[in-house]
Formats: sequence, structure tokens, C-alpha cells
Amino acid sequence: MSANRIWKPHATVAAVIERDGRFLLVEEAINGEIIYNQPAGHLEEGESLIAATVREVLEETARHFTPEAVVGVYRWRNPHSGVTFLRIALTGTCSEPEPDRTLDEGVLAARWFTREQAARLKLRAPMVLRCMDDYLAGARHPLSLLVDLP
Repeated sequence: MSANRIWKPHATVAAVIERDGRFLLVEEAINGEIIYNQPAGHLEEGESLIAATVREVLEETARHFTPEAVVGVYRWRNPHSGVTFLRIALTGTCSEPEPDRTLDEGVLAARWFTREQAARLKLRAPMVLRCMDDYLAGARHPLSLLVDLP
């Protein structure tokens, strides 16, 4: 790494939403492939982690998300691109989809899968299953861990 270059991970948020033993995943078309991820995306400037998660769920699933807890914080370096991601995963509940709302570009659908079904899908990153597994193991941390300073 050169002395002039500052390394920065990509700060992302994700929602681990479970209902009746199934998890809500987003089906996306990326580079001609169908892949699956939790509703997730990048933190935008000036946005809180909670607000970013609520926004991403709405944009990618047309559902309103109510955060309840932090599942975990994950760091992953993509071995192909070399990009490092820092993911903050929240869990909570969501509404039924708004029928007239369009989904983000590239998002084909939001679908429910068991953990076992998800393990057989092409997932965007290993963080997807790890977040599910941590959720299933009972990982729940208070939202008060996420502090925004003025």
C-alpha cells in the first residue's frame, strides 16, 4: 500500500429478518448471475446505522422494517476484489410489502428461505449464512450499542 493511499473498509448494514423459521432474502441479478443476500447496502453520509438499515429494507423489499436488536458486526475481505466490508447486522420485524413500490435496480424479488435452503443458494458473501447462524444461536445485542455522536 502506498503512503498516499488511505485504506477504508466499505461500511454496510444488513437486516436479518426471520418469520416462521424462514429468512427474508433479496434475489439480485449481478453480472448476469442470480445471487442472494439479506436486505443490505452501504451506509450513506450523515445516516445512522439504524436509519440505513430501515432504508435498505424498504428499497430492496418494499417492506417497512422495525429494528429490535443488533445481531453482530462482521468484517470480510472479498478474496476476488480485495475489498473489505464491515457489516452491521440488525434483526427485527417487517411489514407486508407495499404493492405499488418498486424495488431497487437489480433487485428481482424478496423471498423467504429456511437456513438450509439458503445454504444451497449462491450467496453474495459468507456473511449471509454467518448472520443467520448467529441469529439462530440467539445473538441479540441492544440497539443502544449503536451510538451516533453529534
